Formats: sequence, C-alpha cells, structure tokens
Amino acid sequence: MRAIGYQASLPIEREDSLLDIDLPAPEPRGRDLLVEVRAVSVNPVDTKVRMRAAAEPGGYKVLGWDAAGIVKAVGPGATRFRPGDAVFYAGDITRPGTNAELHLVDERIVGTKPASLGFAEAAAMPLTAITAWEALFDRLQVKAHTVPGAARALLIVGGAGGVGSIAIQLARKLTDLTVIATASRPETRDWALELGAHHVVDHSKPLAAEVAALGLGAPGFVFSTTQTDKHLAEIAELIAPQGRFALIDDPATLDVSVLKRKSISLHWELMYTRSMFGTPDMGEQGALLDEVSRLVDAGTLRTTLTETFGTINAANLRRAHALIESGTARGKVVLEGFGA
Repeated sequence: MRAIGYQASLPIEREDSLLDIDLPAPEPRGRDLLVEVRAVSVNPVDTKVRMRAAAEPGGYKVLGWDAAGIVKAVGPGATRFRPGDAVFYAGDITRPGTNAELHLVDERIVGTKPASLGFAEAAAMPLTAITAWEALFDRLQVKAHTVPGAARALLIVGGAGGVGSIAIQLARKLTDLTVIATASRPETRDWALELGAHHVVDHSKPLAAEVAALGLGAPGFVFSTTQTDKHLAEIAELIAPQGRFALIDDPATLDVSVLKRKSISLHWELMYTRSMFGTPDMGEQGALLDEVSRLVDAGTLRTTLTETFGTINAANLRRAHALIESGTARGKVVLEGFGA
C-alpha cells in the first residue's frame, strides 16, 4: 500500500523529511477496524512527532492522526462497525498514523462520519473536536462548574487555530458562556467571529488589559491552545480567583506558581491519554465523535476545513507541515485521496 513516512527527524525543507513509500497492508486484530483512508488533516502534533521521534532502524515512521474513510474489514472482537461504514477518527499516537492507504484503528475511538460532510470536511474535525470537547467539558467542566463571583465567560487563547476553531463553536452552541477568543490578524479575527465568538481580543497585546476593556469582569475559565508560556502571567492576572485554567501545548518550562495566589486549578488536556493507557472509559471518544457527527448533521457545528492541499503524498504533506510550523494556519489543512 502507498504511504508517506520518514526515517530521520529532519527540517521540513528537506525533500527526505517526508517520503513516498510502499508498505505491506496491515491486518485487523481484536477490536481493530481496517480503514481505507480517503482524507487526512494535518495537526501540530504531526510536526512535533516528526522532529522528536525517529523511525526504528531500517524502518519508516508514518504520521497522521486525523482521518475519514471507509471500513474495509474488522477484527474478530469488533462490534460497532461493519465493512462499508463511513467513519472518522483521530487515531492512537502509539500506533502507525493515517498517512497511508489502509490504516488500523481501535473501534472504540472511532465515530460515524457526518452524513452531511464529504471526506475532506470530516477529516478536519476529529482530533480538534476531541481535544476541545475534553478540555471544556471533562477538564474545565464548564457546564457543571460555577466559579463564585466570576463572569460566566471563557477566554480561548489562539481562537483561530484548529482546536480554537472548534472550541469556539462548542462553547457558543452548547453553553451559556460569553466566549472571548484571541486573534492578532484581521483574517483570524474575522474567522473567530464567524465561528461564534462574542468578542475577540488581540493576543499580541497584554491580554489582561484587553479582557478588562470588555467590561465583563474576570472570566472564570481560560483555555490556552498555544504559546501558554508567553501568556501565563497575563492569564494569571485576568482570570477570576478560584478560576479554572486548561492548556494543550507543550511549553519547555511552565512556572505555575503564579496561579497559587488565586487558587487557580490547572488542567492539562491530551486527547491521546485514553488510547495510550487503554483507560476503562476509552470508548467515550467514539461516543463523543458520534455526538459531534450528530451536531454537524443538525447544523449546530460546522467543519473547520480552510485549505485543501491536494492528494495525500509526500510533497503536499511537506507543504502542510511547513504551514503548521509557520504558526499562521487558520482552521484546518486537509489532503484528500491518493491519486491514480
């Protein structure tokens, strides 16, 4: 089968940073689905893993943790899906990725593809939807928790990125929170407002003053998707006492002592935790994606696809990785099909 992989961690400008390769087709076991991949999207995790993890000697490492496709075969323990079903999912970071014609994934972390979306539009959603959903509803518990004296408001740092784009929609459509997003360029500001943010502030300026100028009071919840180390002092200043703070990025260091004075709770979200450790509630991700699919088909949520980079091959994936690494991506970048 055709796939895209690499052997050594190299700058994306190098043609051998990602290569078109041929690999044996995998076989489903246990609760696996064998999926014919129709479309994939590219996330920051792809670029991070490429630069941090080399392939095993003599082999290739295949990236990709978002896909939409058709189930071709199922393992003997699989019960949720059958061959021919259209699915979407974000996969498992401990297994080979989705940048291949055929891919194995545990059925418990797979959802039914929204019927109203094409494969490219659907592939843009799983990883970011799971991340945003878990951060808002499992970690921050924005529906169940009230911060005494705080504004019923949520600040999303990095509102125009992949996770921010779906977090804005989830918070606006499924909660009573006032949604404040950050963006620093006219096109990203417009995008955040289009997705449903009530207010957009500029994260290139001091955030505490930007949020205070809205006149809403101190927000009870903050969700940081990017450059948390750069913004942490401002977040500690603007958040309400006893507020709840979640992040998803990977600062080299993070001095959380600035959160102590206000008794801020810290929640780190990684959507791979359930699959990585085989937690008893691993199936919650499949159920979550089924709910996202239902919400999309009902018109409550929309895909965050903004750019399609052509067919799934090494050259196009290198372009997509370069865009992600530039820090200027808006929404999600998708590749579709493997060509003739």
